[in-house]
Amino acid sequence: MKLAIAQINCILGDLAGNRAKLLHSIEQSKRLGVQLLLTPELALCGYPPEDLLLRKGFYLACAQALHNLAEKVSGITVVVGHPYEADGKRYNAASVLQDGKVIATYLKHELPNYSVFDEERYFESGTKPCVFKIGNITFALNICADVWQPEAAGLARAAGAQMLLVLNASPFAIQKQEARYQAVKARIAETGMPVVYANMVGGQDELVFDGGSFAMNDQGQLVAQAERFQEELLLLDIQDDLQLSGKKVADLSEEAAVYQALCLGVRDYITKNRFPGVLLGLSGGIDSALTLAIAADALGADKVHAVMMPSPYTAQISLDDSREMIRILGVRYDELAIQPTFESFVSVLSEPFAGRAVDTTEENLQARIRGTLLMALSNKLGALVLTTGNKSEMTVGYATLYGDMAGGFAVLKDVSKTLVYRLARYRNTLGYVIPERIITRPPSAELRADQTDQDNLPPYDVLDAIMACYVEQNLPITDIIARGYSEADVRRVVHLIHISEYKRRQSAVGVRITERSYGKDWRYPITVKYQDIF
Repeated sequence: MKLAIAQINCILGDLAGNRAKLLHSIEQSKRLGVQLLLTPELALCGYPPEDLLLRKGFYLACAQALHNLAEKVSGITVVVGHPYEADGKRYNAASVLQDGKVIATYLKHELPNYSVFDEERYFESGTKPCVFKIGNITFALNICADVWQPEAAGLARAAGAQMLLVLNASPFAIQKQEARYQAVKARIAETGMPVVYANMVGGQDELVFDGGSFAMNDQGQLVAQAERFQEELLLLDIQDDLQLSGKKVADLSEEAAVYQALCLGVRDYITKNRFPGVLLGLSGGIDSALTLAIAADALGADKVHAVMMPSPYTAQISLDDSREMIRILGVRYDELAIQPTFESFVSVLSEPFAGRAVDTTEENLQARIRGTLLMALSNKLGALVLTTGNKSEMTVGYATLYGDMAGGFAVLKDVSKTLVYRLARYRNTLGYVIPERIITRPPSAELRADQTDQDNLPPYDVLDAIMACYVEQNLPITDIIARGYSEADVRRVVHLIHISEYKRRQSAVGVRITERSYGKDWRYPITVKYQDIF
């Protein structure tokens, strides 16, 4: 028999649009002779619905959409994910549609309540397996987190299942695909069942779902895999001995996967929220250059507007390199000098500032003038401002509230500075767009004469390593020091992390690419007396 995976990009809450997309996949599958179609987790409504799941009307609308979809299913069996309410309880569910009816419904067992997930807030756990037969093959369902633990798959096997179908909305993180493989291999080793794994694709606020749907045989060998970061109908052949076959794609390098995740995150945030395009401040530095490249690749040059706002501290090479990048990409470009505005601000503040030395106040004024200009352009033109700061800067507070932090979407929010450089070099392997001098010159905010980032921060390779240990791995200070990092650097970075929390709370949402981003993953108090000692 033929089985297909509909790796689709759903829009959260667009029940009519998602139903239409599912129907398109159903009709396409029928034309190809497919007998069974598997779709992602909560594909009918999109994932994650968050507090929509607390509203009675949302379940009623989803139930109606499921009924309407089921009525149109004939000549094929379809497994579709949806929220489900019964007897006053609410579930993350998947239903089997056949000949105009719902013939079975599975209720997710394992409800993840960590990282970006809080399903225990919304759902009850199911306890029973769901098996159904097509031809001479008995299939069972699992939903996402179920396959990461042995119990649900074991119950399915005990109920007579021969093949496990898994619906997923598994968000991207670096090395996540390999972790999925290992989880599925463990279930295969325990049950002896082949596994078909359908994953959602698309951006939803900070999350990016990377697709990469796949199938493994009863030996845990990868026999088919869909593309990453794009919609696809993946076809699988199932032989009488339950052997699976289908097309496989080459794996992506880490840089390629992250770059595609960032592009997809930007594209879907802008298009799903119906913005006409984006604005960003260009500085001649590596962060804004990479952000510009991602924006142009994600949206097309015609939807990108870059603005250079030079001050007396802006180096000529910053102007030259920015103009060169604009020439290569062909995006709209303006130069707005901020010196007259800066002098006006200083003049207005001269009396209250009298007798006080020039300090970071004047540096922040420059950043805030730039932020104000970008937001004014956004208001007038309707385009969304992309902020250009990276994770390393957000970690230690090396960013100006209402200045370079002003904007609606933070492309590099979860990208360390060292990874920014790797991504810039990767992008240039696809075609030269970022001038080499931007990549090789020392990074600088250019807010005072002869300024570099390392005037105030440890080298970025050290900062990023400490950040990864403390933020992403939750290691104690003593363990980080034991890895060979200076105690002074470690304690300083940790101190900066905690005193900068108030800034991060006011930062724009941005694409998540690690297992610990400064979003739903990170929940630290702003007002707190405790300090890490160990």
